[in-house]
Amino acid sequence: MKATNYSFEFTTEQDQAQIFSKLLDITAWWSGVYGETIIGESNKVGDEFTFEAGGGMHKSKQKLIELLPNQKIVWQVIDSNLSFLSNPSEWTNSKLIFELESQNNKTKVRFTHDGLTPSIECYEACSTGWSAYMKRFSEQMA
Repeated sequence: MKATNYSFEFTTEQDQAQIFSKLLDITAWWSGVYGETIIGESNKVGDEFTFEAGGGMHKSKQKLIELLPNQKIVWQVIDSNLSFLSNPSEWTNSKLIFELESQNNKTKVRFTHDGLTPSIECYEACSTGWSAYMKRFSEQMA
């Protein structure tokens, strides 16, 4: 049986270019929930940024590895230290993927954390965190 990666989908009236631009601004969607600090860039392939939250309980570094304008963004987690886990580097080499698709004059947004599956320790806490960020972002885009 194949492991299922965490994913979240929503549809918005905003066009793909607007959503794509917001997604490249990491603080527009990955902040405002757990006292985050984000340092670095995410505008072109090869850019890197660090993310810290929860008073240092979550630290990770992401690298932008794929960029398909107005359609897809992929960051690879190149380093992670989630101090609340028995394996703090559990996120390392996982991928954060956004895919945008036009559907009936609306934009469907699909986020997938490739590597965040129910079989790993972080799944419950991390999927809850992702749901909070994605719900907040979807409400901002409504």
